[in-house]
Amino acid sequence: MDWEIIYYDEHVQEDIESWPVGIRAYYARISERMIIFGPNLGMPFTRAMGKGLFEIRAKGKEGIGRAFFCTIVDRRIVILHAFIKKSQKTPQKELEIARRRMADVLENW
Repeated sequence: MDWEIIYYDEHVQEDIESWPVGIRAYYARISERMIIFGPNLGMPFTRAMGKGLFEIRAKGKEGIGRAFFCTIVDRRIVILHAFIKKSQKTPQKELEIARRRMADVLENW
C-alpha cells in the first residue's frame, strides 16, 4: 500500500511550485519515492531533524530546497513548510515554523 503526501495548507504547495525547475524536479523524484517506499529514504534524500520532524533535501543547479514533513496515521506524510536554502545551516526561523505546524498537525488532525 502506498503512502499519501498531503500539504499543511495551499501556501506550502504554492511555495514548492514556485521553486526553480531543477529543484522542483528533484523534489518530485524524492516525493515519488516516498509514496512508494515510505518517508524514511535516508541521506541524501531525507534527514531526521529530531522529535518526529524530517526534511526533504532537494537540490538543483539553481540551489537547494528544503521541505519539512512529519508522518501521521494511515500512511500519510504531511509537508509542513518549504523554503529555498540560502546558507549552510538551516535557519532557526524555518525550523520553528515547521515545529509549530507539526504540533498543530499532531494535535488537531
